[in-house]
Amino acid sequence: MSRNAALKQRTAYLSIISNTTLVVLKLIVGIYVGAVSLISEALHSGVDLIAALIAFWAVRKSVTPPDVEHDYGHGKYENLSAAVEAVLIVAAALGIVYEAVDKFHASAVPEFLSYGIAIMVISIVINFFVSHRLIVVAKKTGSQALEADGLHLRADIWTSVGVLTGLVLMQVTGWAWLDPVIAIFVAGIIFRAGWRMIVDSTMQLTDASLPEAEEQRIRKIIESVPEVKGCHCLRTRRSGSYKLLDVHVLFDGNMHLSQVHAICDELEQLIREELGTFDIMIHPEPAGYHDVETKVSLYEESQAEGAHQKG
Repeated sequence: MSRNAALKQRTAYLSIISNTTLVVLKLIVGIYVGAVSLISEALHSGVDLIAALIAFWAVRKSVTPPDVEHDYGHGKYENLSAAVEAVLIVAAALGIVYEAVDKFHASAVPEFLSYGIAIMVISIVINFFVSHRLIVVAKKTGSQALEADGLHLRADIWTSVGVLTGLVLMQVTGWAWLDPVIAIFVAGIIFRAGWRMIVDSTMQLTDASLPEAEEQRIRKIIESVPEVKGCHCLRTRRSGSYKLLDVHVLFDGNMHLSQVHAICDELEQLIREELGTFDIMIHPEPAGYHDVETKVSLYEESQAEGAHQKG
């Protein structure tokens, strides 16, 4: 197992331990205090725990080497887990709204709110440090699953702040309706974060191209090599922390094949050194051999060939 793979697994395991601890503590204190908001928060942390388990499974699965059925590896499992976690975030936000609306009918303020306030402070501190660690490791290793889990926990901090604020204000003012009002506001923030994650993970699962700025960097790297006469039809996509590209590179038609091959190896190394892990496929062509192709022209050509075969 590589160093990055081991780091990702250890970090995912940290998230599982912290979420399990918080679920148990919030549930025990919520039942003891009799505050529905704390019990709802415990259930919300339960969603975080499920998300952490999904991320842990995805990280373990994504580092599995390619096999007969998965020539490009298992990186898409990370993208899939991120999509599932995003749906869980949105579901949690809707659940909070449902519980908050139901609490508008409550008039009595629960007793022993100080215990609830204490556990929420502990929850905020733990989630802050764990989410920070998850996001740092995600950026270092390129793990979308860990990033989704870290953003999930960061969103949970806002929920905890909302619940904490509601508990403090209820204790000070005796106004029970403050809790659901704040909860609905926080649910809106969480829903927005979850929706963004759904959009991002959907783009990854549908093989969206890498950002244009990153593709421009790849073109500059390729064209920086003196023997290269140009490049075209650069195509990119992502599979978990793994990135893939294929590109047509133009060379002098009189160059020896072995020299072309050596330059292609050099290009692959330069791209990986600057942009990280890449599965690279370079299609060398003699300059001026045919018109420059683009992603669109290749797609249109494949569509035309498909229609011709059907005809």
